[in-house]
Amino acid sequence: MWSIGIYAGNSPLSLSPDAHNPVLTARQVTDVDAYYVADPFLLYDEHADHSKWHMFFEVLIRAARRGVIGHATSSDARIWKYDRVVLEEPFHLAYPQVFAWENRVYLLPETLDHNAVRLYEATDFPSQFQPAADLISGRWADPTIFHHQGLWWLLACSTPFENRTLHLFFAEHLRGPWQAHPRNPIVADDRRIARPGGRVRVVNQRLIRFAQDCEPRYGSRLRAIEILHLSPTEYEERECEESPVLQPGGGGWNSVGMHHMDANQLADGSWIASVDGDTFQPGPDEAYA
Repeated sequence: MWSIGIYAGNSPLSLSPDAHNPVLTARQVTDVDAYYVADPFLLYDEHADHSKWHMFFEVLIRAARRGVIGHATSSDARIWKYDRVVLEEPFHLAYPQVFAWENRVYLLPETLDHNAVRLYEATDFPSQFQPAADLISGRWADPTIFHHQGLWWLLACSTPFENRTLHLFFAEHLRGPWQAHPRNPIVADDRRIARPGGRVRVVNQRLIRFAQDCEPRYGSRLRAIEILHLSPTEYEERECEESPVLQPGGGGWNSVGMHHMDANQLADGSWIASVDGDTFQPGPDEAYA
């Protein structure tokens, strides 16, 4: 099943295992009967005394086959302690991108069956989040938000079960109003690069997005795409020479798939990333992560 690991290196485009992976599995989830854990995002709290790293991730409840958002903590980002489920809805949740903005902490998970991309704000970090705004209507997979050159941008897959099509949106303010980019869809029919696979990062002055490669199966590997031109009227990208940046390990916890990376740069310039890995070929109703 899907589980979570830690990689590190000098660049998100060149990472390797940096912990006794996996660092978090469904067996460590204590408050619900978990089928798997996946889609991990990190947040570093420089003001905390001990557990400075926070991880938010999808927990798939076994019986309901419905995702909720779990939380874990770490002092070194290598050894993790599971905390609790911090967000649950009547609909499936996944891909909980956590970020801080103007002294507030937000969570942007996948909220497909809400029929909108819903933004949450922490009211008691890290254990309580409340809806803050619906950003975009419709069913969008793995919405990925970032702030660049004075604007907010959001990438999301419009074909959540086919993984073929990627759209781009932008806004002056976090809560909107959001506008569809005139070049949509920016990926029209390509299962190798259409579905987002982690937070957008600037790497050596290159703006990089990460994409799940869903050929020949869902979540096969992770590719890196450089965004060459980004404006309210223009968009251009190309796959990086370093791509793919994550591939199955051939055995163990990530034997058949890896489809997510959340890379974070440390004070010394190096990078650490939460990733996930899969151990079996899912059926058509099991590709939830």
